This record gives sequence, structure tokens and C-alpha cells, in this order.
Amino acid sequence: MSGQNCLVTNEWICGEYLRTRGQELVDATVQHVLITVVSVALGLLVALPLALLARRSRAFAGPILGITTILYTIPSLAMFSLLLPVFGLSASLVVTGLVLYSLTILVRNILAGLASVPEEAREAARGMGYGPWRLLWEVELPLSLPALLGGVRIATVSTVALTTVGAIVDYGGLGTLILDGLDTTFKAQVLTASVLCVVLAILADVLLLGLQRLLTPWTRARRPRSPVAQSAPAARPDPAEAI
Repeated sequence: MSGQNCLVTNEWICGEYLRTRGQELVDATVQHVLITVVSVALGLLVALPLALLARRSRAFAGPILGITTILYTIPSLAMFSLLLPVFGLSASLVVTGLVLYSLTILVRNILAGLASVPEEAREAARGMGYGPWRLLWEVELPLSLPALLGGVRIATVSTVALTTVGAIVDYGGLGTLILDGLDTTFKAQVLTASVLCVVLAILADVLLLGLQRLLTPWTRARRPRSPVAQSAPAARPDPAEAI
């Protein structure tokens, strides 16, 4: 009886809410995850050619970096309002806005990753007869994975948070439950949906970090100490030099 009363008394923590609204929470979580995954995947597909174009010529680098930065500074409500005449009240509206927000993070990290590739690796590949595209896909992109995946992690966590704003058009996943709960002062719904958003962000970051460590084992390799360095005693100051 006390479990049922928590809904009546509108408690923040209510087990009865979880029991009676479990399917609603699952549906909202699935929508949240799908919107996040699709947005980040499309953002990566758009960011990669933009980064390659920016690297190819400084004439393109300035406008690309400038425009993506400006897009990131637009408030989310304003962004969705600007896209509304094109996409209407749909999931495409939310996904497009999230893709635009992810570009500044992804483009810059891809460029940083490509810039970190050792020039000797490129020269060795060219000496083996690699053309530009083979050099990119088999040498440069694999070696730039640490920075690239770092950008994907940041973009994913950011997208998990921004997806909630899609609640204004009823495509916000858990954000829709949060907004509805705020409108009706439904404390258990607000708290539960908010906690699930945080859990999703942490889980996504941990999974992507694991993927990054799996795909980039060389970043964890420790440089072995030389036998000379291991056996040599620590240098002691010469008393004569201190006088």
C-alpha cells in the first residue's frame, strides 16, 4: 500500500512508478538511443569529407571551421526553430540539428588526428606505392583513431544531452518524459528520466572508451627502459660544484 501511495503523494523516488510505467521508460530510452546513434553516425559521415577538404586547402579550412563553430554557438531552441520550416515536426528535425551541432567537434578532432600522423609513416607508405586514397584509408585514418574516437566520445555524450531538447517537438526520448513531468509536477517521472539520461551518457562514454582502447593498442604500449638506464646509479652532485 505504501508503494502505491508514493504516486498519490508524488514522491521523488517511487517504485510503483517504475512498475507501472516501465514500458513507457523503455520506449523513451530506445528512442533516445536511436536518435543519438543516428545523429552521431551521420555527423561522422558529414564531418570526414569536410575535414579532408579543410586539410586539402587553407581556402576551405577557414570557412569550414568558421561555419561549424558558428553552428555550435546557436542555441538549441533557435536551431530547431530555423529547421522547422524545412523538416516540420519530425524526428528528422531533431536529428539534423544534432548532426549540425556535432560537426565542430568531429571536424576538429579528425583534423587533429590526421595532423598527428608521423610524416615518416606517410613517406614509407608512398615508398611502397600507396596512392592518396590507399594512404588515407590504410595509414592515416588508422593512426588518427585516438583523436578521432576521442571526438566521437565527446560528440556522443553531448548528443545524449542535446537529444532531450527534442522534447519540444515530441521527439526527445527521455527528454519528452522530463518535459511532461515538469509540466505536471510529476516528481518520480522527472527524476527517473533524468537519471536514465545520465546513465546513458556514462554508459556511452565507457563503451566508446573501451572501443578506443581495443582499436588503438599501441597507445597503451610502454617504452621499455634500456639496460644501461636500469643499471646506472643515480647521479650524485659533486660537493666541489656546490662550493
